[in-house]
Amino acid sequence: MAQQLKFIKTGKIISTSLHTEMRHSYLEYAMSVIVGRALPDARDGLKPVHRRILYAMHELGLTPERPFRKCARVVGDVLGKYHPHGDQAVYDALVRMVQEFSSRYPLLSGHGNFGSIDNDPPAAMRYTETRLSSIASYGMLGKISENIVDFNNNFDNSQQEPIVLPSKFPNLLVNGCTGIAVGMATNIPPHNLGELVDGLIALIEKPELSNEKLWEIIPGPDFPTGGEIIQTEGIRDAYRDGKGIIKVRGVVNIEKINVGKKRRQERTALIITELPYQVNKSAWIEKIADLVNCGRLEGLADIRDESDRTGMRVVIELKRDAVTKLVLKELYRKTALEHNFGAIMLALVNNQPRKLSLRELLEEFLKFRENTLTRQYGNELKNCQDQSHILEGLLVALKNLDKVINILCDSGDSTIAKERLQKELNLNEKQADGVLVMPMRRLTGLERKKIETEYKELQARINQLEVLLKNRKEFLKELKKELRSLKNKYGDIRRTKIIQKDAIQTNSYEPQTIDIQKQSVLQNKKRIPRESKQSNFVPSKDSILEMTYQGKIAWRMPEDNGFNNNLLIYSEPIEEREQIIAITDTGKAYPIKVLDIPHINIQSISLIDLLPKNAQKDTKNIVSIFFLAKNIKNQNLFLLTNQGKIKRIQISELNVLTNRGLSLMKLKNDDYLKYISFVKEEDEIIIAISSGRLLRFQVKDHEIPIMNRNTQGDQAFRLRRKEEIVGCINLNKNQKILLVSKLGYGKYLDILDLRITKLGDIGTQALKFIHQSDSLSGIKIVSNVKNINILTNQNRALTLEIKEFQNNKQTVELFDEEGIIHIN
Repeated sequence: MAQQLKFIKTGKIISTSLHTEMRHSYLEYAMSVIVGRALPDARDGLKPVHRRILYAMHELGLTPERPFRKCARVVGDVLGKYHPHGDQAVYDALVRMVQEFSSRYPLLSGHGNFGSIDNDPPAAMRYTETRLSSIASYGMLGKISENIVDFNNNFDNSQQEPIVLPSKFPNLLVNGCTGIAVGMATNIPPHNLGELVDGLIALIEKPELSNEKLWEIIPGPDFPTGGEIIQTEGIRDAYRDGKGIIKVRGVVNIEKINVGKKRRQERTALIITELPYQVNKSAWIEKIADLVNCGRLEGLADIRDESDRTGMRVVIELKRDAVTKLVLKELYRKTALEHNFGAIMLALVNNQPRKLSLRELLEEFLKFRENTLTRQYGNELKNCQDQSHILEGLLVALKNLDKVINILCDSGDSTIAKERLQKELNLNEKQADGVLVMPMRRLTGLERKKIETEYKELQARINQLEVLLKNRKEFLKELKKELRSLKNKYGDIRRTKIIQKDAIQTNSYEPQTIDIQKQSVLQNKKRIPRESKQSNFVPSKDSILEMTYQGKIAWRMPEDNGFNNNLLIYSEPIEEREQIIAITDTGKAYPIKVLDIPHINIQSISLIDLLPKNAQKDTKNIVSIFFLAKNIKNQNLFLLTNQGKIKRIQISELNVLTNRGLSLMKLKNDDYLKYISFVKEEDEIIIAISSGRLLRFQVKDHEIPIMNRNTQGDQAFRLRRKEEIVGCINLNKNQKILLVSKLGYGKYLDILDLRITKLGDIGTQALKFIHQSDSLSGIKIVSNVKNINILTNQNRALTLEIKEFQNNKQTVELFDEEGIIHIN
């Protein structure tokens, strides 16, 4: 067509058939829309409008530490410099990058009204303010320059704009993308950053990794609005073929609420706290009201929206004769409480639209990141070499300072001085220029030392960069380090639960008969058969879950007496949580429903007997139980085996937990999991050995890196003959600890007295024994603690006051009985 227009200008007309002209013109238009507007780039995951907004804000200096700026200013800059389209289109794209319910990791921060999940419109751009979020500034625009990514002229050749941003993370999968082009569309779901980083590292370490292993690491999408993914067939289709239908449900809880004027009547209510991704809450509520009004949905007495800034809460009151299970089933079937997300993983690769699998998307990102890092290191190496070359000239001049001064005094002008410096000091032109522009203050002794230090640092960096560019193994090691840093800085727990097909039960929302087993202690391998009993007890949010040292577990109300004389090792309010997580010595985690645990007035039960039957055969001990509470969701799990293997995994690994259990660690046949602790970055771990030595580790990525579930972990230390691990605690730098031996001796210790060890270290001999037959039995944090309870092998519970020995850092006798079993 361009050729025809050229001929038209010269007055010539070329005859052509209408269908040929329509085909060519439509194809050019379609490709223009596909490449220039509608589809994201597989490398940085952005459409042109989003890329231009981010780059314009970077040019304006709207970094996270700078003040917010009016959105109208940003939109005007984008329109004037890079994007000659309507201002509303730019503002709509900007708003979406701010909304936390639209983007899993928002690329922009905002002040003002940017809309809501009810589809309320955002305020006008003159009222709202924005700036780059931390993940966008650091992870997508850091060190951007023409030497790292390619730039192109803007629409009027007055500015340069990047063709792609040097993204450090796969933004296309992290935040997802939706776009409709001509004859094609894309709909990529958002994912969890931590899982994607683990997947990338796995592909770097093992490029031939099977799809099944990769899908274990990245089990499915992670939507910003949470919800539950039911069935995994759609996820597998999308990950394998680039297209699949993913079923997402909202999160529904069953509550008993008081209604009526005096709040004396009780009704069952469905409480919806999360909706599927991209479902409009207000439209969904209107849909339910319409279904009720036209008689297509029965059993509902009232519906109201109690959502506020703390979260979503939609209350659906049911009539007294309504069957909860059937009403919920109808809500799933007739409303968007159950919603199909049609995944189409289409993106631009070399400016051509391609439907990609999960593996291909990750591989495309890794190719791009390797290319940008190579260019970045090459550019930095050149700059370092140039600077080092000038510093070499300055060092030569400083060694011959008198000669330099004479040359400058005797030269008529700078040109002559430059020529004499090159000739007499054997400097090149750039070095001579550097000497001439050197200020007099750099002649002082301190400044001369700074030059020498700077030169040494540059040489070290040059050597490091040369190694990275020549040694692919070191290059990939640096790439993995960068990815882990991103995960530690911005990673969070999974919001969307993935429920396997065999775990879906529509009637699991109603309390059922509780199976109760006669109590059995952990050491007893013979199990007594279960006895089914009807129970009217249902745990409420005021209930307390308790477990004794022997592994007997039950729940009680605050007014109940508890386990009486049995020493408790775990006690926590149940609140409204549905299940606890139990981790066994085989390295597996299992969910246990609270409703399966009996009330203490009926009978306590062995925790092992609540595990699936196949797990009971292999399990000798329960290492830890806990709820997935908010205060631990940003922490990691620290695992320690009997043979001294350690590893750290994210709590989010437990979000794919099913009744079949989840393996957290690969164990050798003769090894077993012994201790579990919740840790976060900069915490410290102390491991106690029976010989009295302690190992103090800092929880840092380079020392104890976060690993995936399919690894054995690192060997932290070797046990000597007759040694065993007797304790593992995590603490901060200001805490105090108490060591207790089996013969009743103890020592109060400040952790600052222990040196920080590394993997393979022997640790610090913290406790010396008075008797040769003695050994360390336990370790306990005693900061801000008045008393401790000690359980002996004679079944005695002793209470010791900390103040009696806290001022004495020597070994003292605490009591005179052999055999410490547990310290609480």
